[in-house]
Amino acid sequence: MSSTQTLKPVPATAAWPKPLPGTALGSVGPNPKSMRIGELLVSLGRMTPAQIELVLEAQRGTDTRFGEIAIKRGFVKRDDIDDALALQFGYTSSHPGTAGPSQLTSAVTPTAPFAEALRGLRSQLMIRWFDGTPGQTALTITSVDRGDGKSFIAANLGIVFAQLGERTLIVDADLRHSSQHKLFGLPNRMGLSGILSGRAGFEEIIEIPSIPGLAVLPAGPLPPNPLELLGREEFAMLLNQLSAQFNVIIIDTPSAQQASDAQVVAQRAKGALIVGRKDRTKSAELAQLGSILTSSGVTLLGATLNEY
Repeated sequence: MSSTQTLKPVPATAAWPKPLPGTALGSVGPNPKSMRIGELLVSLGRMTPAQIELVLEAQRGTDTRFGEIAIKRGFVKRDDIDDALALQFGYTSSHPGTAGPSQLTSAVTPTAPFAEALRGLRSQLMIRWFDGTPGQTALTITSVDRGDGKSFIAANLGIVFAQLGERTLIVDADLRHSSQHKLFGLPNRMGLSGILSGRAGFEEIIEIPSIPGLAVLPAGPLPPNPLELLGREEFAMLLNQLSAQFNVIIIDTPSAQQASDAQVVAQRAKGALIVGRKDRTKSAELAQLGSILTSSGVTLLGATLNEY
């Protein structure tokens, strides 16, 4: 098992990005990445064209950044500049005071230390797993015990992959204690269990408009036989079909102490990442779970210690 990495999120005080009416945040204008910061601020309704001209006039002949002058003159706040910069670089950003799933730290506060740590983890996974090799599109996220933060990590990891421009899908395969729909504020209709039972189709996959490139497949209703449902050949076939549409598939599974579902799902996905909770999960428990997975033919990408 590779060495562990500790992820420390900021407190959950930020709020979910608020899109402009009729459009998703990240879709302002023809191409936010090609727009100047002043144009973005006008598109977002944070500054007027007249204020833009005043800032540009004050900026001439100086090395002071546009945003610093706009803030100093009281036209905008720091959060407004951060929002515009986030759009330029393809990120979502926070809007204080707006209600939403603030646990999605990578989206609401992309500059936070926790988000930076997740991007470091993403880089490792891109090198070791998501490198374009056929059959290495899906990754199982599991943990030793419930409450270690695996669903939290899975959601945020999916976000940072989407922020990189990868077509990303988060699959909630924790049919016993589903949570991805709660984290993203989505309806939990037929979902994965409905697809595997033949009662639903790909319409259950929900695009996240505020995070371009990201989609979520909620778990759906709790079936009477979660392990048997996930062990069906239909699940392997589903992953193959989804791999043709997505570059990265992050699969949230139950913890190992709850059920054997994670082992079954990991065998289908072929790769796994273990999440432990700092100061609670024992190294011997991580090693034991890692041994179980590798003995099942699963490629273990390592373990991540989460503090939240």
